[in-house]
Amino acid sequence: MSNYNDNPFASSHSLDANPFDDPQDDHNARLEQIRQREADLERRETELNKRADQIRAHGRKNWPPFFPIIYHDIKEEIPEASRSLITRLYQLWLVLLVTLIINMIACIFILVAGSADGGRDVGSSIGYLFVISATSFLLWYRPIYNGYMKEQSLYYYLYFFFGGFHLLFSIYMIIGIPSTGSAGLIQTVQMFSRHQWAAAVLALIATIGWLAQGLGNAFYYRLIYAHHTAAGHTMEKAKTEFAAHGARAYFTRG
Repeated sequence: MSNYNDNPFASSHSLDANPFDDPQDDHNARLEQIRQREADLERRETELNKRADQIRAHGRKNWPPFFPIIYHDIKEEIPEASRSLITRLYQLWLVLLVTLIINMIACIFILVAGSADGGRDVGSSIGYLFVISATSFLLWYRPIYNGYMKEQSLYYYLYFFFGGFHLLFSIYMIIGIPSTGSAGLIQTVQMFSRHQWAAAVLALIATIGWLAQGLGNAFYYRLIYAHHTAAGHTMEKAKTEFAAHGARAYFTRG
């Protein structure tokens, strides 16, 4: 029986449909979407398996990659609004590490070039490479990392104290006084004046490195101080947090 509400003149075909479309193209497009989804799932599964293996082998420790001793994940632990700042600070720490290596190599070339204080420079530069790289990470980078992760006053004051010392150390290394282990400005000028080109170029690169990471750290030091003030962090809060948590909270997320 026919329905009186039906329009006998209505077309059974959609007006939106293009009669010239090739059904095979739609089929191929759907297959391509399925393949992309499968590839994404496989990639995610591989990443999860790799992370699971990492956790089984080292717990949540993942840094440094060649010998994990702490957990370090800016994307996971730092709030989105602060990730770019902490990422830049981490990059500045990497610049510092590279600068320490170049500084040591430059001091070796300065010694070979016949500098009277070259032996002291090499010895001090080797010490800087191991001591400054470790202490800078632990004493100013890690505190501000924890500060933005936990938003606790104690970590900000640790950063300001040791970060301030690092800025002074950077100025000291930029100057480049002979026998101090710095292939800085004075050493660079001396090597150029003696036409010791290899030592001069390496010392110049080291000087630029010290200058770049020093200026970068000074810029972010100011930004972090402004954030610390706006957030209402105080020394009294820092003392209370230290009394409550102590040193055990240094590397933890709690």
